[in-house]
Amino acid sequence: MKQKNTLGYVIFMAVVAAIGGILFGYDTAVISGTTAIVKNQFALTDLMEGWYVGCALIGSICGVLVAGTLSDYLGRKLTMLISAALFSISAIGCAVCGSFDALVAYRIIGGIGIGIVSIVSPIYISEVSPAKIRGTLVSLYQLAVTVGFLLAYLANWVIDVNGDIAVAGDLWTNIWNCEMWRGMLGSETIPALLFFFVIFFIPESPKWLIVNGKLDKAGLVLSKIYSTEEEVKEEIEVTNASLKGETKGRWSDLLKPGILLAVIAGSAIAILGQFMGVNAVLYYGPKIFADAGFDNPMFSTVLVGVVNMVTTILAVFIIDKVGRKQLIYWGVSGMILCLVAIGIYFAWGSQIGLGNGFMLTFFLAYVFCCAISISAIVFVLLSEMYPNSVRGRAMSIAGFALWIGTYLIGQLTPVLLGWSQAGTFFIFAVMCVPYMLIMWKVIPETTGKTLEEIEAYWTSRKK
Repeated sequence: MKQKNTLGYVIFMAVVAAIGGILFGYDTAVISGTTAIVKNQFALTDLMEGWYVGCALIGSICGVLVAGTLSDYLGRKLTMLISAALFSISAIGCAVCGSFDALVAYRIIGGIGIGIVSIVSPIYISEVSPAKIRGTLVSLYQLAVTVGFLLAYLANWVIDVNGDIAVAGDLWTNIWNCEMWRGMLGSETIPALLFFFVIFFIPESPKWLIVNGKLDKAGLVLSKIYSTEEEVKEEIEVTNASLKGETKGRWSDLLKPGILLAVIAGSAIAILGQFMGVNAVLYYGPKIFADAGFDNPMFSTVLVGVVNMVTTILAVFIIDKVGRKQLIYWGVSGMILCLVAIGIYFAWGSQIGLGNGFMLTFFLAYVFCCAISISAIVFVLLSEMYPNSVRGRAMSIAGFALWIGTYLIGQLTPVLLGWSQAGTFFIFAVMCVPYMLIMWKVIPETTGKTLEEIEAYWTSRKK
């Protein structure tokens, strides 16, 4: 009975932290349904439209740069509270703002929240999870992200169907009818406030408490995670042993042999993952489907969200059984095949009689392969591959690389699609190759290993 109770408490903590992923996903994906409406209302040029899409990503880059320091100094829990407050301010502000400049400012605030939560939520889940189920629980964060994607796509679709651009009135009418982008962006307020309040019901990360010398509080938290006092003592001793001879998390520690390799490898897979087409699909799915001749591109994007979420549920159940690297090998191989097929459709589809069904099949298959591999794995790996004393800072570096890649792909995809739709997908397929090589040659299999065992792997490497 004790074991069941502790498992339930661990799952509760992981689910609360994972709500940050819903906000991440919603805030990231909701933009896809608002661009055309905002562009028309504010008479934006193409350059200004790109700035509207990219401004939140600038905020995310700023967020990841401060997230590590905030979480290392203030703690994981308080840092999550800060991100939840930023999401709430952004959502409410976007719904009621009076100008395009104000809209951009509130989007940047939300972007900072995205950057912070993308670092601190996976770290928190990783640090409260026993090794044997850590992959499953951290992947709940990615599942929450896909839930956020789907909720955003559904909200955009429902509001778009029920809205009437010709109707204008008071602010409430404008939010849901005339200026539908207000309702799309503002509806994030509900999960943002939920996240803020439920954080008060979870404790601080025991790893952070141990690193900061608060052993009594750490012991109380660990006693709710592990079934016996022996396990609690062992966890404290192992964590303390990993800190011997180390200072309390300095940026210079990231340059130590082994740790530097881990930071470089983590940053490489973070940025390369963005150039394999993931966020191009997320930001420009409706445009890609429209260019392919689909009658209802917004609904097709909803199908993408459904496949993404259902596949991530499958990944949650198999990640600790199959292993991180095996999922990558099989999933990325499938991504390459699907990307090549989509490229063929755009290049020669009309000549050889390929229809929209061919395109949709391989597009959804690509989403499946992506969701069960790189999307499910990235936050798990990044949250578990760094030493206790510098985990927040190292995650910030990797997160910074991820968001730089996200920003670049967000800006470059329209240019690439304008240059060649087929060429864009062929490029995405080629970018899968270096990702696979890094996973094969550099990244260790972390399934079932404690955080201290993974740390020992990196610190033992000198090259």
